[in-house]
Amino acid sequence: MSQDQRDEETVTRLRKAYAAYSRGDFDAVIEIAHPDIELVTTGGFTNLRGTDDFRAWMEPETLEDVVMEPNRFEVAGNSVLVHQHSRGRGIESGIKVEMDFWVVCTFDEKGLVTRILAFTDNEEARARTAAGLSE
Repeated sequence: MSQDQRDEETVTRLRKAYAAYSRGDFDAVIEIAHPDIELVTTGGFTNLRGTDDFRAWMEPETLEDVVMEPNRFEVAGNSVLVHQHSRGRGIESGIKVEMDFWVVCTFDEKGLVTRILAFTDNEEARARTAAGLSE
């Protein structure tokens, strides 16, 4: 299999994971996660490690009807930079929330996500550097 085919397969798996997340099928998302996955979030939120914590993080606490739509994928070695649009609604308030993020997913040799780095939309340069891509 060529590198281009591997990259395409990786992006396809990520697209499926995004679709699963958006329909609330969090178990399907976990299928591509390494057992010791690390989620490094932005904005001072607590970082997570392991599929149990990652799975629990996906459960709605403050937002419901969350949809994450990937707009763009860029592959760099074992990392994929994703620009995504996220939207949801406050569980108690009903207020609609929409934000764009940059996410860097790092994969191991088995095709499992070992690390997810999340960046706000205005941190594109940091996200690109983390993914191994130049401006």
